[in-house]
Amino acid sequence: MKFGKLCLLALVAAAAVCNAKPLVGNPAPEFKAVAVHQDQFKEVSLQSFKGKYVVLFFYPLDFTFVCPTELTSYSDKNEDFKKLNAQVLGVSVDSQYAHLEWSRKKR
Repeated sequence: MKFGKLCLLALVAAAAVCNAKPLVGNPAPEFKAVAVHQDQFKEVSLQSFKGKYVVLFFYPLDFTFVCPTELTSYSDKNEDFKKLNAQVLGVSVDSQYAHLEWSRKKR
């Protein structure tokens, strides 16, 4: 099974985009990034998900031994998140090309 259910974002130098320090209880800062979704590159922003909950999780790299467990768990629960009006976004420092290759791998 491929990992096409999740949006995998390539947020390189995300800190440069965000000028404010994140604080608990404050709105998330606006961002734009290239995502891999359903085997395609797609530019997304926080504004793209207005009106939804956003589950944003970070992981180090696509081709590591630990991350597939978390990524497959989020992917398996994607329909449950959709029922809660939530979009899951996975973020690492990998490029969108690495995300695309990783998403095409069988579990």
